[in-house]
Amino acid sequence: MKDASAPIRKQYLSIKRRYPQAIVLFRIGDFYETFDEDAKIVSKELDIVLTSKEMGKGHRVPLAGIPYHSLDNHLARLVNNGHKVAICEQTTLPGATRGLVEREVVRVVTPGTVVEPGLLDSKTNNYLTALVLGDEEAGIAYVDITTSEFATTQLPLARALTEIERLKPSEIIAPDRIGADLAGWELKTPITRLEDYYFELDIASKTLLDHFGVAALDGYGCARLPLAIRAAGAIVHYIQETQKGAAGQLTGLTTYSTESFMALDMETQSNLELFRSHHSGATDGSLLSVIDLTKTSMGGRLLKRWLSQPLLDIAELLRRQDAIEWFHNNMLPRSQTISLLGKIADLERLINRVKSNIAHP
Repeated sequence: MKDASAPIRKQYLSIKRRYPQAIVLFRIGDFYETFDEDAKIVSKELDIVLTSKEMGKGHRVPLAGIPYHSLDNHLARLVNNGHKVAICEQTTLPGATRGLVEREVVRVVTPGTVVEPGLLDSKTNNYLTALVLGDEEAGIAYVDITTSEFATTQLPLARALTEIERLKPSEIIAPDRIGADLAGWELKTPITRLEDYYFELDIASKTLLDHFGVAALDGYGCARLPLAIRAAGAIVHYIQETQKGAAGQLTGLTTYSTESFMALDMETQSNLELFRSHHSGATDGSLLSVIDLTKTSMGGRLLKRWLSQPLLDIAELLRRQDAIEWFHNNMLPRSQTISLLGKIADLERLINRVKSNIAHP
């Protein structure tokens, strides 16, 4: 039987088949349209009218659309409610090619890959974390695509949960088979399962080597840490698949050791009220709220990382104290520095938005 669907309907279905687990926001002019079950979900989640349109002789399909300029607000609601969203843009201008305007998915937005400023806490990193569990050790890699921070580690299995709790990731990617191994972890973070194939050592190594354009991983410090390589390789693959503009921003990889700082599990963080008041659960009243006098978002994120990673390296501790002492003893430079910092925007995230071609004037 001949397919009577309209050409634009065929184009949409072809794209939707590649992203069956995501809501596809299909750009048509000044609107992002959704169809079929996606339209029903979007209509309910965003409280907008569900309509229908004939797309092919005698064939009507459910339809719900949002204006392109209000994407951020609607995206926040969808992602916060646990949905993955594939943003499909027009990649050619109307009339520039014969037939339909060409379209392709430019990124898939998940909790760990959000880049819109309105959806992020400016003083908190938004980490996407990959987790691989071995018999006695674990591999953890994390990335913040808004700042290009990318790091990996291999650590004792007993310390893996504490490190995940320290990172507070927005999303965890893990192999399909990891399910039973996480029993008892009580993770509240959304977990995205990838095929075990992408976590295999040979595949993950090749992914990293190809991405960085190098012949060996020795320069990144993880060449002899197979679990760290597996986690880092899988996270790069995931970003390449979901964030076409972001993968190229990951120009470096840091291998770190959790042995260089004190481990603080969630119970300890709660009892010490490092980030939240024990009684109200709010940031106000926590240690962070008292000492965070930072003038930039970048400084706020750094302070939060330092507070979650108390140093065990005496030499590094002394270097920090020496810097603080110098500013404490020199009032004029201190005042001038504070004034200058107050005028600096969030350069880390702005630069990455420019590189991803999603910055506004």
